[in-house]
Amino acid sequence: MSDSELPSEADALQRPKNGKGLALLQLVRIPTVFTAMADIFLGFLLTHSSLEPIDTFVFLLSASVCIYWTGMILNDYFDCDVDSQERPNRPIPSGRIPAASALKLGVMLNVFGLGLAACAGTLSLQIAVALTACVWLYDGALKKTPLAPVLMGSCRFFNVLLGASASPTGAMWWCPQMHVALGLGIYVCGLTWFARQEAKTSARAQLISASFVINAGLATLFGFVLTAPDNSQGETSMFVLAVISITIVRRLLRAISQPEPARVQTAIKTMLLSLIMLDATLVLFATGTPALAIAVAMLMVPAFLLARWIPMT
Repeated sequence: MSDSELPSEADALQRPKNGKGLALLQLVRIPTVFTAMADIFLGFLLTHSSLEPIDTFVFLLSASVCIYWTGMILNDYFDCDVDSQERPNRPIPSGRIPAASALKLGVMLNVFGLGLAACAGTLSLQIAVALTACVWLYDGALKKTPLAPVLMGSCRFFNVLLGASASPTGAMWWCPQMHVALGLGIYVCGLTWFARQEAKTSARAQLISASFVINAGLATLFGFVLTAPDNSQGETSMFVLAVISITIVRRLLRAISQPEPARVQTAIKTMLLSLIMLDATLVLFATGTPALAIAVAMLMVPAFLLARWIPMT
């Protein structure tokens, strides 16, 4: 993907913004939800040979979407004062969605998400509660602290485990899902650190440090593929992981060389969209079934198209 294919937030904000429906899509950052959905596919397929039982899979997928949207809404609710200065066109500071209404919607979605997780099983509900706790702690209390990236990484960690929580063997807290969830959690921890000053010129030292964490997460995923038993898709998976990693590193280096908002935000969008391809690649490796991997990779289509219209960051 070229830089021109990933428009900056400023470009996206020049699009029409009238209508509550569009404001809601912007509030929940609709393009990014497909990365959360990909995590559920991955977690589920790490513990199942297919998407059966489909009702359990749908419960987990829907629970993840609801809790993810809760996090997006709370992010804007608690950041309203900051956004009024840095991003006045966001739905809440612009007045298109009242803050109180946004909070009510976020709480309602959170309750729905927990209820849907409960439908998948007790362990799924427990993981959803842990995910919810990380969401509220990040958005409501610790976003400005050094713990913020760790909490965001924990959100991704628990989201993958939510997908794996209905394991028919009951072996929830073991490999492969723990190894993969940890790798993606570290990756998102670094991504969050990288994005902390995205609305203004970032500190180069921060970007460099965050890049090391991002690459540590990628290295953990490589380690999963390298240390797993022989697999017919091992070489293909390693090749795809290498291509994704090179693409990410290229964006990181461009942002570090010139840490202006446009380049940093482009790197962030690339890393967010890459989550889907990382998940798809790991699905291919875990299942050996190209059709399932392609199904996950197809989540890139709506995510990419919507990202041209609605900001991801």
